[in-house]
Amino acid sequence: MAENLGDLVTERRRPELAELDLMDTGELVRLMALEEARVPEAVARQTPQIAAAVDAVADRLRSGGRLVYVGAGTAGRMGVLDAVECGPTFGVGPDRVVGVLAGGREAMFGPRESAEDSAETGSSDLARLDVGPEDAVVGVSASGRTPYTLGAVRYARERGALTVGLSCNPGARLSGLVDHPIEVVVGPEILAGSTRLKAGTAQKLVLNMISTISMVRLGKTYGNLMVDVRASNVKLRERARRIVELATSAEPEEAAAALDRCGGEARVAIVALLLDVGPDEARRRLAAGSVRDALRGEGAT
Repeated sequence: MAENLGDLVTERRRPELAELDLMDTGELVRLMALEEARVPEAVARQTPQIAAAVDAVADRLRSGGRLVYVGAGTAGRMGVLDAVECGPTFGVGPDRVVGVLAGGREAMFGPRESAEDSAETGSSDLARLDVGPEDAVVGVSASGRTPYTLGAVRYARERGALTVGLSCNPGARLSGLVDHPIEVVVGPEILAGSTRLKAGTAQKLVLNMISTISMVRLGKTYGNLMVDVRASNVKLRERARRIVELATSAEPEEAAAALDRCGGEARVAIVALLLDVGPDEARRRLAAGSVRDALRGEGAT
C-alpha cells in the first residue's frame, strides 16, 4: 500500500514551506489560521454528495438502524468523538451511533499506528457489531486507502449496509467501494503528510453535518433547539430549562417546574406548556415523532 503514497495530495510537500522551521511564531500562527480557513470552502464544494449521504443515513436511522463510523488514527478518533457526543446532544442510546476505531479503546488515548494495516481486522470488527442491511457505515480515511477502513467498508457493503466514504484525496480507493463517496480535497498540509491538520478539520466538519442534519431530519430538534438533550449534569439541566423557555416563552420558574413534572424531558415539557396538557398527554402526542408533529396535532386521536 506504500508504493504510491507520495502521489497523494495529502502527502505532498509544499516547496514554498521548505524553511517553515525558520519562520517566527506569529508567522506560523497566521499561516495555520489561513490554511484552516480554506477547509470550509473545500467542504462546501461537496455539498451535493454530503446531502445525499445525509438523507440516506437518516433513512436508515429512521428505520431503526445504526450509524457506524469506522476509521484509524485521527480519522477514526473523529468518528468516535462524534458518536459519543450524539448521546447527550440528541438523546440517542450508545448503540444507535457507534464509533469503531482501529486498535480499539487503547488507540483512542495512545498511538496504535500498526492497527490500520489490517483489512481483515476492519472486517472482523464490523462483524462483531453484526452490521447488516438496516445500518449505515461511514468509512473515514484522509488518504482514502487505509487497509483497515477499506476492509470494514467492503464487509459492510457485502452485508447490505449503506456505505459512505469520507476521504481527502481525489479518486480515492475508498470512493470506489461505497454508495456515497465524499472527497474533501483540502490540499497538502503545512507539515507534509500530517493529516491531523486540515484533513482532520475537514473530517470533523463533515461528520458534524452527517450526525447533526440526520438528527434534524429525525425530529430531534425543534427549530434550532436541542429538545432531546439529555440533562445529565448541572450545565445540561440549565440548558434544558433554557430550551424550554426559548421554545415556549415561559418564565424561568415556569419552565423549571414543567421540566420537573415531565421528568427532565425538554420535548415533553415544551408540548405540555404549549398545548396546556399534562405530561402523559404530551408524551402521547409526541408518539407521532417530532415536537412539530405533536403541536400540529398529528399525535392526537
